[in-house]
Amino acid sequence: MKLNTFTKLMAAGVAGAFALGTAIAQETTTTTTAPGTTGVSASTTAGVSGSTTTSTSTMDGNGTLTTLSPSGSSMTVRTTTGAEPTTYYYTKNTTVVDPTGATVQISALRPDMPLTYTYAKEGDRMVITKVTLAKPITYYEKKETTTTTTTNP
Repeated sequence: MKLNTFTKLMAAGVAGAFALGTAIAQETTTTTTAPGTTGVSASTTAGVSGSTTTSTSTMDGNGTLTTLSPSGSSMTVRTTTGAEPTTYYYTKNTTVVDPTGATVQISALRPDMPLTYTYAKEGDRMVITKVTLAKPITYYEKKETTTTTTTNP
């Protein structure tokens, strides 16, 4: 009786190891979709000491910028008024444009700007690839005025 149970466990272990080895050694092709749509791409490369898997999915979102950290390369965006802000990361490849398509410097972004963004999940981080402002950047630029008061003696 004990020998029969041990044999079953051993057979299940060998089958599991074989399935795991086959899954690791597989090579997957990349799937792409048309620009502006949500797509998923994944690739697996088998190596001598194991395999490396990279998986990214592109998603769109919109919300209001709450904070921008130039030194940390991160920004937080609130999708709805009652929602908690979500942290996204940006890189030197992140593109920022206004509604007309004109490029805007990322340093010009300010809190409370409504925007639409495209991001990709890379591991545990969500990296923004494109930001589109809801209004032209000139709408947000502050105009400074100076008032001088003179008194007559």
